[in-house]
Amino acid sequence: MALELRGITKQFPTVLANDDVNLTVEPGEIVALLGENGAGKTTLMNVLFGLYSPDAGEVVIDGEPLELGSPGASIEAGVGMVHQHFMLVPVFTVAENVILGLEPLKSLDWIDRSAARRMVLDISERFNLAVDPDAMVEDIPVGVQQRVEIIKVLVRDARYIIFDEPTAALTPQEVDEFFSIVRGLKEDGKGLIFISHKLNEALEVADRIVVLRDGKTVGEADPKVATEGQVAELMVGRPVDLVVHKERADPGDVVLSVRNLVVLDDRDHAAVDGVSLEVRAGEIVGVAGVQGNGQTELVESITGIRPSLAGKVFLAGEDVTFEDPRDIHRRGIAHVPEDRQEAGLILDFTVAENMVLDSYYDRPFSRGILMDWGVATESSQRLVDEYDVKTTRVDVPVSTLSGGNQQKVIVAREFDREVKLVIAAQPTRGVDVGSIEYIHSRIVQERDEGAAVLIVSSELDEVIALSDRLLVMFKGKIAGEFDPAAATTTEIGLAMLGSGPDND
Repeated sequence: MALELRGITKQFPTVLANDDVNLTVEPGEIVALLGENGAGKTTLMNVLFGLYSPDAGEVVIDGEPLELGSPGASIEAGVGMVHQHFMLVPVFTVAENVILGLEPLKSLDWIDRSAARRMVLDISERFNLAVDPDAMVEDIPVGVQQRVEIIKVLVRDARYIIFDEPTAALTPQEVDEFFSIVRGLKEDGKGLIFISHKLNEALEVADRIVVLRDGKTVGEADPKVATEGQVAELMVGRPVDLVVHKERADPGDVVLSVRNLVVLDDRDHAAVDGVSLEVRAGEIVGVAGVQGNGQTELVESITGIRPSLAGKVFLAGEDVTFEDPRDIHRRGIAHVPEDRQEAGLILDFTVAENMVLDSYYDRPFSRGILMDWGVATESSQRLVDEYDVKTTRVDVPVSTLSGGNQQKVIVAREFDREVKLVIAAQPTRGVDVGSIEYIHSRIVQERDEGAAVLIVSSELDEVIALSDRLLVMFKGKIAGEFDPAAATTTEIGLAMLGSGPDND
């Protein structure tokens, strides 16, 4: 009895995503599947879940071949998937979300809502997934939403469950609770595939680690004896320094000053509610918090993308509250947005076109109404080399690059000038360990060269490692300020949940 992927090969027009990959998962086993962006993890799981048909190979579940290319067949065979971005309807209740597509019916084909509630409660009690079946999804915390996703899978009798980056949006306390749930599923005999870029979590929860690189299985590691460095080297193919190296900060003058800022979200709610903060030259200030507590709106307001309702933003003492993004950019602000594909790049444009996206209208690229593409191409090639962007040419669409290399394009574009202030939102989201090492070193380099740096990240380990001072946002307010060198993850995590000393 096992899940087996045998000789899976999947070719796309420009890349061999999976090359004769084999993977076995036993009942009651947790297998961590690791690899850099573009290593083939997602493609392999999409084959298993029926979203892709492989060009070669087969999937066998408990001795029976699986019909390939059919999500329905995969679900029927006992495969479930908990996606990184939850597939929930916010205005539905927990029970309504769980039974979508599986509605229990009573007479006259009415949905039996009592039966739906019982289904949720039965699974919840059996696997210690405490949820209220009548709660609206939009009103429950992220960690509880994840439990709803797990219940959706279990109510369909899944025996092999894929978890795709399951802890990306969780606080430390919620991560501990999630690991307890995962271990309970294992004890119940479920076979689990755990995809993550957090090596420490893979080592903690997995029974076995399988590493993909360039579409191939390059090795396995035993979590009981392997180190993060050994696993990272297996993933990247070279030694990786996982420690952020930086000297003690020597802050200078205030570069960014935010005073009593109020910013509305898209539903006209106060996403940022009276926030004040300062960032000085030569220091990194980190903003931690569960995604959705006003961090996005704060960054958009500072960079001129979203108007503020009240309060002021000052850059080097000058009021820039109502300036547009281009004027703010010209003042020396580098902005790495949280969603590289939505706000940082135009995917159909080439690498070179994206490299000059925020400066094509200035010299040396602009000749009035004409572009000097020779200069732009030469500059882009220089940045590709300097920032180690892996691409065949600068005239290929940026969409052909891996996520980590797309992020490097943005970092290269934003840092390739004199900047007073760096604002980096989720700078390494979905980025592999090799690219994380490089991006972190460039951020520290900007600080050391005198820039003020504001980092916004839901990755607590990242903001602790990078920051000289650490702020926590909760429900649009600053919920606490910490010295990253002295504070514990428990203290910071409590503030992220609104239970810190500043909220008692």
